Amino acid sequence: MKIIKKTAIIILLLLAGIFCFYFFWLSPRYTVPIITYHDFNYKEGIAVAPENFERQMCYLKDKHYNVISLDTLIKDRKKGEKFARNAVVIVMDDGYKDNFTYAYPVLKKYGFPATIFLIANNIGADENFLNWDEVREMSGDNISFGGHTKSHVYLPSINDKDVLWDEISGCKEIIERHTGIHVVYFSYPKGGFNEEIKTLVKQAGYEAACTTNRGHDILDKNDVYELNRISIRNRDNSVSLWAKLSGYYNVFRHVKEGDDGLSRLEN
Repeated sequence: MKIIKKTAIIILLLLAGIFCFYFFWLSPRYTVPIITYHDFNYKEGIAVAPENFERQMCYLKDKHYNVISLDTLIKDRKKGEKFARNAVVIVMDDGYKDNFTYAYPVLKKYGFPATIFLIANNIGADENFLNWDEVREMSGDNISFGGHTKSHVYLPSINDKDVLWDEISGCKEIIERHTGIHVVYFSYPKGGFNEEIKTLVKQAGYEAACTTNRGHDILDKNDVYELNRISIRNRDNSVSLWAKLSGYYNVFRHVKEGDDGLSRLEN
């Protein structure tokens, strides 16, 4: 009988510990996952095959995730709004042609909004990238656009402040001139930034900025100029997607370090 009582006490203590861990430590660290894509093809690396992208979007639909726009996330986050634990944001970097040919039809099919961050100098200049007509078409159909610099340079490597400003502000000016779209969000190439770069992004008129794999969300989850994102890969299945969409992935994942001491990921 004593053994049963001791076992029961141990179980109760374990349950109490789990309860305290979740509600007092883990739950307050929840953040809406911002999932990131690049191109959609069969190349090795960060590309996702078109059929796998469709499966991943079908997963979001079937599991009743609430796909919200980046704009909704930023505005509600600034107001201190709380989000349902099934919310998710979809973004893409660079502005590849297959964002239009493969991803766009799938997003339309499921009614999902997304934001594409454009390398301004590449748009319309290379057959591998979007052209301005495609950007304008998507912008009227639930797809928004942000800046990803003029030439996709790793910003912390630039020592000349005028060049930095041109990459950040000039990107915004080019996109707005070609499309008439008001560009208010920015994505740091390779996730690289520092305080000076953040200041220039703000001065250029961007209202928020995304990075990738830059530390744990528990460090500063309120700075909308350091929004952590989660890269989705071709190999991701229902199990890894569930983990990445949990809202706690950034709390536990490994932080990758760059040569400058800042965490970074290919982007």
